[in-house]
Amino acid sequence: MKDKIQIGLLAVIAVALVALAVQQFSGDKGGTSSGAVANTDPAAAATPTTFDPMAKPAEPVDNTPKTTIQFAQYEHDFGNIKQDTDNKKVFTFTNTGSEPLLIEAANGSCGCTVPNYPKNPIPPGGTGEIEVVYKPGKQENAQTKTVTVVANTEPKETQLKITANVQKI
Repeated sequence: MKDKIQIGLLAVIAVALVALAVQQFSGDKGGTSSGAVANTDPAAAATPTTFDPMAKPAEPVDNTPKTTIQFAQYEHDFGNIKQDTDNKKVFTFTNTGSEPLLIEAANGSCGCTVPNYPKNPIPPGGTGEIEVVYKPGKQENAQTKTVTVVANTEPKETQLKITANVQKI
């Protein structure tokens, strides 16, 4: 008899857990079975309340004050260069906005294009430099590479472009 009571209690607990799980994943947090009045707001009814495991998470809100950036030059052509050489270009820019410019990152489109950028804020009206070193290695012929600058600007990303005609040595 004692075993039957234990099995019965375990069954009740299992049913309760399943009911809680169904409520959790269906979005029904409170239910209306306790005598509560159902929400008749049409806007609330139109809002989906089901759990979607494939849904994209909400984008984080970026509240960083925005500014603007102006480069003296957005593109540079190295012309004819040789394989296995270091080719440096310094891109100068000005913070043309009213907030400090914060460069979060500068990323080359491949490992052969390496940018170096200021890590400290650039004040409004201030200038800075992004040094880009292009090492073509064994690449040949016409090459186009980009550097993506990520900062507190709108748009958030600015692209710089370098081109070269790499000649075999």
